[in-house]
Amino acid sequence: MQAQSENAMTEQNIQGQAEGVTGEASAEAEKKNSVKREILSWILTLGAAVVIALFIRTLLFEPIRVDGASMNDTLADGEIMIVTKPEYIFGQPTVGDVVICRYPGRTEYFVKRLMGGPGDTIQVINNVVYRNGEALDEPYLTPERNNNGFSMEPFALGEDEYFVMGDNRDNSHDSRNYYADGSPAALTRNQIVGHVQFVVFPFDKIRGIE
Repeated sequence: MQAQSENAMTEQNIQGQAEGVTGEASAEAEKKNSVKREILSWILTLGAAVVIALFIRTLLFEPIRVDGASMNDTLADGEIMIVTKPEYIFGQPTVGDVVICRYPGRTEYFVKRLMGGPGDTIQVINNVVYRNGEALDEPYLTPERNNNGFSMEPFALGEDEYFVMGDNRDNSHDSRNYYADGSPAALTRNQIVGHVQFVVFPFDKIRGIE
């Protein structure tokens, strides 16, 4: 009887130990699954954030830093501007807009002012810009940045072409002088990316752009 009792106790101990090991293994597996679920949740959250950010930057608006002095004094080097895109996705740019664009054969962004669109003829005589024979009123220009006596023969734009200039006319590489020989070049519609609306940094320079 004693031997049988000891055997029964031994079997119970073994069974208890086995159940303990099984329970520990189950808890460890659940812990690993919980970690995997948390990692997956973080990946999905990060992926969704990236998709939303790309959607916003591509279709809604994008903050862009001004690099250079070609738009002085409308925009200063280092300022951060907000560029909106829906109006150019669903509509057309308007002459006078400050735009973000890409030049032919280039991938980087440039910020310039739109001076002419499809069907227009642009001419410059002693720094005065003429659009279809009429001198443009440009109150945004700083006189001392527009006094180098630049002139350009009439340049006719095609049905999908646009002409841009920097507001710092004496120090801007733009449609007037794009090529190495100083000859002009137009942009096509798909090279105009967005409309500059606001400056948001530095904070003491926050303003709308016209």
